[in-house]
Amino acid sequence: MSTEMELPERESMEFDVVIVGAGPAGLSAAIRLKQVNPDLTVVVLEKGAEVGAHILSGAVVDPVGIDRLIPGWREEADHPFKTEVTDDQFLFLGPAGSIRLPNMLMPPLMNNHGNYIVSLGNVCRWLGAHAEALGVEIYPGFAAAEVLYNDEGAVIGVATGDMGIEKNGEPGPAYTRGMELLGKYVLISEGVRGSLAKQLIAKYDLSRESDVQKFGIGLKELWQVKPEHHKPGLVQHSFGWPLGMKTGGGSFLYHLEDNMVAVGFVVHLNYKNPYLYPFEEFQRFKTHPAIAKTFEGGKRLSYGARAITEGGYQSVPKLSFPGGALIGCSAGLVNVPRIKGSHNAVLSGMLAAEKIADAIAAGRANDEPIEIENEWRSTDIGKDLKRVRNVKPLWSKLGTALGVGLGGIDMWMNQLLGFSFFGTLKHGKTDAESLEPAADHKPITYPKPDGVLTFDRLSSVFLSNTNHEEDQPVHLKVRDMDLQKRSELGVYAGPSTRYCPAGVYEWVEKDGEETFVINAQNCVHCKTCDIKDPNQNINWVPPQGGEGPVYPNM
Repeated sequence: MSTEMELPERESMEFDVVIVGAGPAGLSAAIRLKQVNPDLTVVVLEKGAEVGAHILSGAVVDPVGIDRLIPGWREEADHPFKTEVTDDQFLFLGPAGSIRLPNMLMPPLMNNHGNYIVSLGNVCRWLGAHAEALGVEIYPGFAAAEVLYNDEGAVIGVATGDMGIEKNGEPGPAYTRGMELLGKYVLISEGVRGSLAKQLIAKYDLSRESDVQKFGIGLKELWQVKPEHHKPGLVQHSFGWPLGMKTGGGSFLYHLEDNMVAVGFVVHLNYKNPYLYPFEEFQRFKTHPAIAKTFEGGKRLSYGARAITEGGYQSVPKLSFPGGALIGCSAGLVNVPRIKGSHNAVLSGMLAAEKIADAIAAGRANDEPIEIENEWRSTDIGKDLKRVRNVKPLWSKLGTALGVGLGGIDMWMNQLLGFSFFGTLKHGKTDAESLEPAADHKPITYPKPDGVLTFDRLSSVFLSNTNHEEDQPVHLKVRDMDLQKRSELGVYAGPSTRYCPAGVYEWVEKDGEETFVINAQNCVHCKTCDIKDPNQNINWVPPQGGEGPVYPNM
């Protein structure tokens, strides 16, 4: 692209606090800042076309965070918490049957009564309206593409990406320079594996004292089912088939209002077999006798996919850095066995907001809000994550049958005794390092989709409303194409063609040569490629602002 000297100067705007990402953490931080001090100027950048467009989650929400942020929300006529959980079921699936696990065996923290089945996208739209009513400026359609630093190396703001760059990297006729948004503090709430968070973690070595971060890929569909198959308030989780006992993962069925059922499937990304195909495992799961009957005569409405942080307590990086902090899923605050992170996202946004409001009131700016890092472990966030810290490593090391059982016992020990006989277990390898050469495994044969209950990826991506302008640089950056061919294809048999839930990657023969094709317009921004590529050779960066999926009720 043209050198920086030849580009026009960016325009800049100054705020007290700049927040990247209009998810539960970012919006809660914005609301709390204005609650503490209405005179603070706060801006939220959101890469999606609208607030909630890129939000995808199960989701069963523990309202502990919302209760503290907006105490009177239950009196509001338009709040999105319509369906309270009325029935909690845990199933272990075999190839042809299922066993329901007694609820009395489950630790109390696994109880979902008092929680709500929601569209998290709609929760964020509702939080966005609250934020704007308080005077927060929200800019959807603007992707934060660059961190800005002062001469001392502290973060002083972010810049949005340039618009109208053509595929050859040169400015086109519709070229517009990005904006600089400068703040006394910057909060990063991009969600899982955010591009700026990744840079900041590396620059400030924020993971120096943390374990490796772990991830899963979550795939979800929203269905409208027949009234006789609908049980409002039912929450059903399962593990086991179709995944083998050595591959971690599980499912959920959440019955919302209006005959809607959200069905999702999570595969832990530390799987070893490069032939594993998470999307096809999800489709196969729906054919199980205990599951398929829910969808008989139903209609699939939406599809999406998103990576999930699974490292938990021991993998949370240092939250504070010079000029700001990581919050929400950028910090990896998901409680894996509960499959919940939004309550901790809200609480982390509130904690960060309160500490930063205090710092600004004391005349501080662009220093490190170390109070956030120093205090989060003693809050409800730390307590929530510490109790379940060994569930994921036990599952990974010992497999589903033994690992899940011991994980349950460990949660009971933490609940009743306040400690674990295991201490704090390590995760071991990264998810990229976990993949094994194709020569060590056999290909997996998956059934063809029937177009009624099971589907292919491209028809699924169509339902995600994903769109990218094709005449722009590809936002999935392959650092070394020769390495990709030699290793990703030659050693691992091209797992990118399978782990991507949107069919972005293909190995195609051209002129007698295998060529790596990137269909970037299909990308649903799940970040799985950035996580699972065995050589860490693919880097996900934001495309032009506003592009990607548009999830209406996910």
